[in-house]
Amino acid sequence: MAWLFFPLNVFSAGFAERGGVLEVAIIFLVVYPALRLLRVARAASIAVGIAVFAVLYWLAATLGPTTLGVVCRGGLLFIAFAIIVLFQPEIRRTLIGFGNRFRSPFGPRHRGQFGESIYDEVVLAATSLASTKTGALFVIERNIALKTIVDAGVKLDAKLSYDLLVAIFNPASPLHDGAVVLRGDRIAAACCFLPLSLNPTISKSLGTRHRAALGITEDSDAAAIVVSEETGLMSFVLAGQIRRALDATRLRAAIFQAVEGGDAKVPSRELAQRPGSETEANEIASI
Repeated sequence: MAWLFFPLNVFSAGFAERGGVLEVAIIFLVVYPALRLLRVARAASIAVGIAVFAVLYWLAATLGPTTLGVVCRGGLLFIAFAIIVLFQPEIRRTLIGFGNRFRSPFGPRHRGQFGESIYDEVVLAATSLASTKTGALFVIERNIALKTIVDAGVKLDAKLSYDLLVAIFNPASPLHDGAVVLRGDRIAAACCFLPLSLNPTISKSLGTRHRAALGITEDSDAAAIVVSEETGLMSFVLAGQIRRALDATRLRAAIFQAVEGGDAKVPSRELAQRPGSETEANEIASI
């Protein structure tokens, strides 16, 4: 397996006289994201399999030319391709993360376009829908454009508001089936259908709406909010990880940190209540 590390050895040797700063940077940019992947159950299981293969390869190299050695050497290429295929969503998110760190300040960004009132509109809509056990799925576009998803849905490009969100997911609305894509302070599209997660470790208790939320957050850096029509619970999904049974305060904090950045301080703010909001939504849906 020495050939796998040959490029790094040559690269680091050429800069050895300049100290270990470059090596530390490489370790931070390459090894740290790889270790983060191991937090995923699927990644941990595959890592165990690779470790077993590494032990077999070491035994084959120790014993000399054997059939086991031939098989292990031939399997290296297949393992490399298998890793790329199995970790395709994670690798894509990691590479996009690298690109976002060094991206030109003139490049497009979707973060930071939410105003304080927009957070309230989204959370109030989710809370209202949860109180009536009305299923809903909101997708918040972040740095990766969801053009394909938006183009396949019903384009709205409408001002994001509580009333419109509740009206869209009213069972009488023709747009209630599917997800809405939120782009900054706009509702980009409704009735959008998302890729379902194929992660075998997902709980069997999660329905299609939750699997769709997991799927879109695995394939992109988008965040998703799910309201269960069975339980009325609100969930927040980011990077293929789901946080269930959130109240309005925790949901707002999760959305704020996803949009503004993980280190952003969540401002303390009480959500305003809207009397008669359900009646207003029903009237809008009937138009």
